[in-house]
Amino acid sequence: MTQIVVWGVLLGVGTVGFRIAGVGLKSRLTLSERTSLLLTAASVILLVALVVTATVFDAGGFAGWARPAGVAVGGVLAWRRAPFVVVVLAAAAVAAGLRLLGVS
Repeated sequence: MTQIVVWGVLLGVGTVGFRIAGVGLKSRLTLSERTSLLLTAASVILLVALVVTATVFDAGGFAGWARPAGVAVGGVLAWRRAPFVVVVLAAAAVAAGLRLLGVS
């Protein structure tokens, strides 16, 4: 148990350290245009990979069709600039409706 606390504290300190370093180094560090574009693309790719993984997999296996369908509906509505509440409620309603119909 104490190892978990130690690792949690270390991760927290590391996260805060990275954030403070980013703010402190921003004015001292200049990046080329290409590097800046690559970093922007890398952050978008990482976020998409995280969303896809959380959408498709659950407990090491396929999450079923209801969750990806709900996320897809939410993604389309967000792309069409629907209000956030509408996006969340529609995605949840689609996933819940499909599960109610027996689609896992």
